Amino acid sequence: MQTYQVNILHPKAEKLLQDLADLELISIEQTSEDGFLKAINGLRSKAAGNPPTLEDITKEVETVRAKRYGQNKG
Repeated sequence: MQTYQVNILHPKAEKLLQDLADLELISIEQTSEDGFLKAINGLRSKAAGNPPTLEDITKEVETVRAKRYGQNKG
């Protein structure tokens, strides 16, 4: 069995798909929500409350680089 995501652009296409489902040639399952968009919106809402400052980002980058290259910067 293969699965496809289809974006219906014209109402006649929906009717054709429903006819195929009625003939039991295909099955139709509607998804209520896009999981990817849900994850992105969740990340955006978390970041909106307390975004990191440029200094926080710079400090984190320097910490990771120090660990990666074995340097100790204070």
